[in-house]
Amino acid sequence: MSIPDETVGDERGEGFGTMVSTESAEDTAGVTDLDGGEELDDADDGPADVGLLEQEGDIAADYIEGLLDIADLDGDIDMDVEGERAVVSVVGATLDELVGDDGEVLEALQELTRLAVHRQTGVRARLMLDVGGFRARRRSELAEFGRTIAQEVERTGEPKKLRAMSPFERKIIHDAIASAGLRSESEGEEPNRRVVVFPAS
Repeated sequence: MSIPDETVGDERGEGFGTMVSTESAEDTAGVTDLDGGEELDDADDGPADVGLLEQEGDIAADYIEGLLDIADLDGDIDMDVEGERAVVSVVGATLDELVGDDGEVLEALQELTRLAVHRQTGVRARLMLDVGGFRARRRSELAEFGRTIAQEVERTGEPKKLRAMSPFERKIIHDAIASAGLRSESEGEEPNRRVVVFPAS
């Protein structure tokens, strides 16, 4: 059976709020990852060590604060623990340059911050970095998009292949599809890894 390719926006991911472009993600019910990518890497490894997560947040906050100073940018830093990961959020009025087009700069900053944390703790960090509420807005948009795709697949009975997405974006789509009672898989290699949505069996 051929799988249609989702054609939302152009090759730069423009269209539909420029949100389907090329954190880490976690496996959820109804999600199968074809090649052991980041969705599986971030699967639940057991109970979180809250003390370690708080330490990761402190290290990350110090690292980001240093970057803000170097770049001469103003921003307040909030730290939290959500589920199995530390979350560090930067809020301020002049932070668009830290997000970039479709969040590319934010993704790079997150990876640098994780490396800084790993260097001090020796533990692979799953820390989530947000800037100016970008990820929160993207999460809401993508959840709605996932529900729309689920309705379409349910109506047509045909699988649907979506545009390449980041692990953070794929996780949200997987969750939305699973909540709708359908099945989704990730396929391909980064940065062209994408979600395929299948009708209920």
